[in-house]
Amino acid sequence: MITGGAGFIGSHVVRLFVNKYPEYLVVNLDALTYAGNLENLRDIESAPNYVFEKADITDQKTISQLFEKYEFDAVIHLAAESHVDRSIIDPLAFVKTNVLGTASLLNVSLGFWKKNMNDKLFYHVSTDEVYGSLGEKGFFTETTAYDPRSPYSASKASSDHFVMAYYHTYGLPVVLSNCSNNYGSHHFPEKLIPLLINNIKKNKPLPIYGKGENIRDWLWVNDHARAIDTIFHTGKKGEKYNIGGFNEWKNIDLVHLLCRIMDKKLGRKEGDSAKLITFVKDRAGHDMRYAIDASKLNKELGWKPSLQFEEGLEKTVDWYLANEEWIDHVTSGNYQHYYDQQYEKR
Repeated sequence: MITGGAGFIGSHVVRLFVNKYPEYLVVNLDALTYAGNLENLRDIESAPNYVFEKADITDQKTISQLFEKYEFDAVIHLAAESHVDRSIIDPLAFVKTNVLGTASLLNVSLGFWKKNMNDKLFYHVSTDEVYGSLGEKGFFTETTAYDPRSPYSASKASSDHFVMAYYHTYGLPVVLSNCSNNYGSHHFPEKLIPLLINNIKKNKPLPIYGKGENIRDWLWVNDHARAIDTIFHTGKKGEKYNIGGFNEWKNIDLVHLLCRIMDKKLGRKEGDSAKLITFVKDRAGHDMRYAIDASKLNKELGWKPSLQFEEGLEKTVDWYLANEEWIDHVTSGNYQHYYDQQYEKR
């Protein structure tokens, strides 16, 4: 079972597992809230080893019924509320999904697996934001103390602690990974890169928090999916793995790079898109710098990113420009009717 499989990262993980492992039955469980989009998986929805189930991870009764139906031997848990700005407006929604939802999944998994935990695995996918904020130097490692600064990161930190508590208290076989910022295709356009691509295309302002000095470590989403595949199959039980792109960018530098790529792709004069940059009031509790040390994952499991950022960003721009229908459906809300059209009628 892959939870949150209709979301941005989850859909890439589902696609990878369905295509790479035809002998697996991959059950995608998603509540289809605003960021869950089944159009992300049109290319594999008819695959014989793929099933979609609409359910909420906080609904223990339904999750238990699905465990009985499919006899899951593994869970890859990606379902989460993930947008910091939304967490500031409605923190309790993040507590419900990220904390109570994770605890519910852990509890059901333990109940079904406790008689025989051999060849079982609960893989929890988390974020580097649980570590807080870095100064100009240093990196987050697997032993960095947690110091969350937003309701979103606090809820993910809590879920991480529950996962490790179930490992230490009950012996539930778990692995956990904390990843840096992702970018790539199928990203909900409230997030920075797809928002900027869409706004540049429409000649709308490019809102940048503060002075754009905040630094993030960016990873191509397909490389994150590859890392999850690697950790799922070869990671050591009870261990944490940081996943990062070794790729730090100031927000303002990223925006200027994206503007140059878009000017070239759209046939505009260089500098035209940069005129759209608009600085706005900084986000409350805005962490200054994230940087992941992914050397443990590299040295122990042999994973490393496949793309340089400039190449990955160009591929990302090409995808959004070639998939205007997807963007239009997401921004209009029409994507939310896809489940009714494709599944309810069956």
